Amino acid sequence: MLKNIFKLLRIKHYIKNLLIFIPMFFGGVLFDIDKMHVAFFGFITFSLVSSIIYIINDYKDIEKDKMHPKKKNRPLASGAISKRSALYLIIFCLLLAIIISVYIGNLYGSICLLIYFILNILYSFGLKRMPIIDVVILASGFVIRVFYGGIITNISISKWLYLVVITGSLYMGLGKRRNELKSQTDTRDVLKYYSEGFLDKNMYVCVSLVNVFYALWSIEMPNTKMIWTVPFLMIILLYYSLNIEGESDGDPVELIVHDKKLISAVLLYGLVIFLMLYIF
Repeated sequence: MLKNIFKLLRIKHYIKNLLIFIPMFFGGVLFDIDKMHVAFFGFITFSLVSSIIYIINDYKDIEKDKMHPKKKNRPLASGAISKRSALYLIIFCLLLAIIISVYIGNLYGSICLLIYFILNILYSFGLKRMPIIDVVILASGFVIRVFYGGIITNISISKWLYLVVITGSLYMGLGKRRNELKSQTDTRDVLKYYSEGFLDKNMYVCVSLVNVFYALWSIEMPNTKMIWTVPFLMIILLYYSLNIEGESDGDPVELIVHDKKLISAVLLYGLVIFLMLYIF
């Protein structure tokens, strides 16, 4: 039962919420105890809100998921968790998220969470069937996470870093749709509006812009050595693109978790940045 609850909450997708710590990490204040305290509770709150959205989406798509080769094994679609239990879980997560948000006491952070929640509810109840808008909302989730992290810790975010996140998010969103279209097993209505050619071309544009914006951001950083990290990001994107072109379903979390080379590249990149910002 506990395993199915974790699956329903999509615990492994909490890895996305680590983006909340990005402003602290690149801001050079990762060891600021007060900011880390706030960021940690912000991570918990965002994770709870994202779980609520996952449950609502699964609840709404039960019948459609039953016809999908993979999604039919989800707790609600398979019947492992009842609809009533799912509703109780939503209420529990919502109350806990509200309590922690009040504890954090950041009004703008709460507004950021509310925007994320409303966008994703609108996505679940119709916008996911609208081409382009569906990908934009998927990408906005990553951007909101970064901004939320900056807001609650009172750290300003570079305009170049913002552009890196938004173009990178669009790239991943387009890649997800590309592989869903390629697999021809997904039941998403929006896929009929897309073609592999369209998705490929726009993925190329986005991944190119990620590299350009990151290079501009690294030049803007006080530490002039940051420019030397550009090749690391390029290598990470190459590995990610290789997976996108393969047999994966395009889900960013699945790609990262199941590719040891990609994980190694990301960890090495993080280590180099850490040494530059905190040691040398």
